Formats: sequence, C-alpha cells, structure tokens
Amino acid sequence: MSTSAIVSLNTNLWDSDPELYDLIKKEKKRQFLGLEMIASENFTSKAVLQCLGSCLSNKYSEGMPGQRYYGGNEFIDQIELLAQKRSLEAYNLSSENWGANVQPLSGSPANFAVYTAIVEPHGRIMGLDLPDGGHLTHGFYTAQRKISATSIFFESMPYRVNPETGLIDYEALLKTARLFRPKLIIAGVSCHSRALDYKKFREICDDVGAYLMSDMAHISGLVAAGVTPSPFEYSDIVTTTTHKSLRGPRSGIIFFRKGVRSVNAKGEKILYDLENKINQAVFPGLQGGPHNHQIAAVATAMKLAKEPEFKKYQEQVVLNAKALSAGLQSKGYKIVTDGTDLHLILVDLRNVKLTGSKAEYILEEVAIACNKNTVPGDKSALNPSGIRLGTPALTTRGFVEKDINQVVDFIDRTLKLAREIGEKSGPKIVDYKNLLHNDEIFKTKVAALKKEIEEYSSQFPMPGHEEY
Repeated sequence: MSTSAIVSLNTNLWDSDPELYDLIKKEKKRQFLGLEMIASENFTSKAVLQCLGSCLSNKYSEGMPGQRYYGGNEFIDQIELLAQKRSLEAYNLSSENWGANVQPLSGSPANFAVYTAIVEPHGRIMGLDLPDGGHLTHGFYTAQRKISATSIFFESMPYRVNPETGLIDYEALLKTARLFRPKLIIAGVSCHSRALDYKKFREICDDVGAYLMSDMAHISGLVAAGVTPSPFEYSDIVTTTTHKSLRGPRSGIIFFRKGVRSVNAKGEKILYDLENKINQAVFPGLQGGPHNHQIAAVATAMKLAKEPEFKKYQEQVVLNAKALSAGLQSKGYKIVTDGTDLHLILVDLRNVKLTGSKAEYILEEVAIACNKNTVPGDKSALNPSGIRLGTPALTTRGFVEKDINQVVDFIDRTLKLAREIGEKSGPKIVDYKNLLHNDEIFKTKVAALKKEIEEYSSQFPMPGHEEY
C-alpha cells in the first residue's frame, strides 16, 4: 500500500467526509438543544464512546473466551471476561450461582437467543401484550398477522393489565398460564410505570412448571443502583440492554442461573443446564462474531454503575419521573397507573381529545422528543392514544425537580396548542400537519415555543464529544 493510501486511512472524518460529518454534527446539535424524553434513550459517557471508536472494532472473535475460532484473541478474551465479571458485580451476583453472556448485539437478539435455547421452535411463551406495555419481542401478534419473529417461531399467549387501573392482572395471568402451560413466562415491560412483583411471577411459574425470564432492559440502571426491586432473586434468566437507564453502549446481556434448580421427591438435586444452551444459541445459533468494541464499552459502563454517583443519578431519575407525573396530573392529564415508581410515565390523552400521533408530532416540532404509545384499551398500535415520557436522558444532563416543572409547562403549552390546531384541522393527521406548517399564526406559535425550549435546554451540559 502506498504512503498516500495509509495517510488517507488516518484522515479525520471531518476532512475525509465533510458531508457525513455535517449530518452527525446536526444530530449532536439536535440532541443538545432539545429535550430528550424518549424513555429508552440516554446520553452515554465519553469513556463508552471511546471504546466504541477503538481498534476493537477490527477484531473477529467467534466463540467464547478460551474457545475461539480465530487466533489473536489474547486481549479480546481478557476484555470479554472483564465485561462478564463486572456485569455480575454490578448486580451483586456470585459467579457460582450466575453467569453472563455479554455477546448479544442488543436486547431483542438477547431475548430471541433465550427462546431459542430454552423454549425451542413452536414452544410456548407468555409475555405482557404490546398494547398493555409489553415489548415486541415478548410475542406480539394481531388477529391479522404475526408481527414479531417471536410470535412466528414460537407460540405466544399474552397476559394483560387491568384496563381500569393499568396494573398487571396477576390472577388472570395465573389462570391463563394454567390453561396454556407455557415453557417460559416473561416478566418485563417496555411501557409500564410500576415495579413488577417478581415474587408473584415466580409463584406462577412454579405453579405451571415454567422458567421465569425477566427482561429488565428499561430498568437495569435502577436495579444496579438498588432503587427498584431486583429480578435476580426470583428469576432463572435475566436479559437486558445496556443503553437505557444503565447509560452504556447499545448492546445486550443474558444472565443465567447456575447450580441447583430444584430437589426432586427422592432428594436428588436437579441442576440448571442453561449456560451451554444459551451460549450455543447466541453463537453459533444466531450470531457470528461478537462486537468487541461494544463488549469493552459494556465493561466500562458496568464499572461506572458501581460508583456512588451512579446511585445518586438513578435516585434523581425516579424523583424526576414522579415530578413529571405529578406536574402533568396537576394540569389535568391522565397518567396510566396514576403515577410511577420508575423512570417513565404513560400519558393517556383521550380526556384532552388528542391522539398520540398528533402529540408526538408537535412535541418534536418544538424540540421535545418522545414517542406515541398505546394505552390500555387501545384497539390499534398504529393509532395510539398516549405518549410515553422518560427522565433518564434529562437527568444525565443535570435536570432536577424544579427543571422538570418547567418541562411540564413546556409540554402543557405545546399540547394545548395541538388541541387548538386539531380543532381547526379535523381528525386526519395529514390535515393537522398541513395546518401546523402553513397557517401563519400556528407557525409563529410553534417557532416561538421551539426557540424558548432550545434556549432553556442549551443551559444544561451533555456528556460525550464536544462537536459530535
């Protein structure tokens, strides 16, 4: 290779590809100037970003530490073992009783690997229904078609929340489980603001002879800090992402039990056999080479999760979510489950005659990022009646309760403007968008709100690289 070719490989992105770099800078600016309230998003540390941009991206390492299909993995093995060790330490787990696979590329592949390992094709699983706050990978399907690969390759039966309270109906879950006889029950949520009763899940699983898999993707940071109940005491398997409340890279982990599972009538110990099944399902079952830059980033994120500052951060995440809930309730908005124990809330907009789609759209137009979401009783996930709001990202930037009160005011004023536009545009979202962008009075109001919000948001620092 010529000297000039080597030089070109060492050229900075802003010099080699200014078009792309400009887009990345614009995204950085959007994140900095806006209010990031998507509950599954956060701002990760510079240390994590440095791992993700390191030489580890160059290396192939199919297999497990000490059992690779490629050479040159001496330090890759050490990094993966360190990530495993720190993952266990972050949740105060003994390596005698628990193992961790840190190779899943994210939460969805982690969940699918568990099903592949434990349930096997067309085996039965139960998870919280998507419109009731569950996740796609927990088996969602509709009357028309199977949406998630989980429902395509496995037989899934949803359990639901009580439509009046928004809380999980554990009695109905038990009755359904006794009829359906699942191999695995999933305790996990994507949009549910109350702590789960893992003890009840364990009792139901024992009743029907099912494994309990807890998907703590949303709350893994809260669990590590001890500010919400841990699933580990009662679960056989725990899966998680690492980029939400945990504030690490976009990656996934599977924790699995080791040692004695039960004792039979003869007094013989029945051992867990999850480790090999799960490791084999991740590779070679579903993935190829692991992403070593992600695994290193997981290792440093888990180190950060053991620092005292991390616990204070997670406590503030919950305080901010409670302030957000109380503030919006004081403005007349309905909060599903009437509050929150965690990092998020679900706002039911039916009483203010707004759809989730219209609310999400205008909030984004004024630099508040959230997502439309189904609420209990919704008939269609494509036309939901609510919005999901979370506090991890804002808390990372230093927001406390008084700042959240200002955010509540911004949201309330924006949604009142949305109602004003909707009353004039009619029910169709296309007409609503057209009026928002073409009516001079509405355009001016939206622009003024956006300017005010961006000026407020820009007072708060954001971790990571300064420009990108």
